[in-house]
Amino acid sequence: MKKSDTGILIVDDELIVRESLTKWFREDGFRVDAAENAAAALRKLQGGGWTLMLVDIKMPGMDGIELLQRVREIDKSITVIIITAFASVDTAVKALKEGAYDYITKPIDPDYLDHLIEKALKQHELLQENQQLRDRVSEMATDTEIVGESAEMTKVMDLVRTVAATDTTVMIRGESGTGKELVARAIHNQSARKYFPLVTVNCGAMTETLLESELFGHERGAFTGAQYRRKGKVEAADGGTLFLDEIGNIDTKTQMDLLRVIETKQFTRVGGSDIVHSDFRIICATNRDLERAVKEGTFREDLYYRLNVFTIELPPLRARRGDIAKLAHFFVEKYALAMSKKVTGFTPEAMYALKAYDWPGNVRELENAIERAMVVTCGPMVEREHLPLQATSGTTSEGKRLDDVEQRHIERILKETGWNISRSAAILDIDRVTLYHKIEKYGLKREP
Repeated sequence: MKKSDTGILIVDDELIVRESLTKWFREDGFRVDAAENAAAALRKLQGGGWTLMLVDIKMPGMDGIELLQRVREIDKSITVIIITAFASVDTAVKALKEGAYDYITKPIDPDYLDHLIEKALKQHELLQENQQLRDRVSEMATDTEIVGESAEMTKVMDLVRTVAATDTTVMIRGESGTGKELVARAIHNQSARKYFPLVTVNCGAMTETLLESELFGHERGAFTGAQYRRKGKVEAADGGTLFLDEIGNIDTKTQMDLLRVIETKQFTRVGGSDIVHSDFRIICATNRDLERAVKEGTFREDLYYRLNVFTIELPPLRARRGDIAKLAHFFVEKYALAMSKKVTGFTPEAMYALKAYDWPGNVRELENAIERAMVVTCGPMVEREHLPLQATSGTTSEGKRLDDVEQRHIERILKETGWNISRSAAILDIDRVTLYHKIEKYGLKREP
């Protein structure tokens, strides 16, 4: 920060002190003003732009401590240094407790004051940078790439906001590709732990030995190839969130070790004896039937209850077809930017094909299909033939004409909603009158 951009306000009832300090700071290049009492100082504060204040503790009317309290209420970013002619431990402690940066005694030593101001401004700049970083992290944290406005996804995001404000353990359930990790990231990013790491462990991709080392770390020489000490993911998640993906695939021994860590927040590295402490929040995800696994004895019942405190069920994409178009456009924008292509959307035939398909791989399969289409698309629109076979296979069994695709798609939506016309029209993104015309056009009838 330039000195000319730094505003210093001097508050003292002694004219000679105000004039002396004003002259010193102006000669040093600072922007300076002075006030003879607290009331005048508060009026000058209304204009804003102040970085630092020098406040006399003994003044008629409102004293320096009370003014300090008022300043902290108005703008906590202003650094306040107390001036006193009656230095005492009590005075210093009271001023510092109320938020003063430091205090200086009269008569004022110019060299000491210069040194104190320099330190105070450096701290002020660091605090400002820290706040800017926190604001940036908060801004980035809101971007979770969770796309959807359907009733199903609105309910999910309501649950995310509710549980994010707590430290409760969360279990996210849903089919593969529904976006469980994105939901875990959204919970973390909206929680008080967002300034600490979100550490992800894919429990289904490792052997028992490898997973144990991945979670808890190891000491040098703990096993063949362990040439140095390595921190585990549990330790790395200290202060933040530990996301255990595919939790249903861990072996029984690791289940027991994990249960102990969740209960005590402490563990030992593989091959070590020192106790390591870690404060972390658990979020886990699974696409397995854990209740059945508990009955079959392959998943510990006590661990299941520890993890299944707050559950979020993610709907498959076929259960929220109203989000398909929005998701598809989101992925087009994403890959158009990544591939430097001017692709803006889909032809009607391509969009019907996307909406008619059941997407067994859910959002992940849809994203892969759009990415592949973007590779081969040369024009401004993704066309039906650009979509991979998986994305069009659901539309080929009963004809390939656009009307065939539309008829089957409308019929499917009507069946899924129990012939609820309003809800079906909303999912299809058409009005009720148009839907009635389509039903009449294709001779669709509700099955008894």
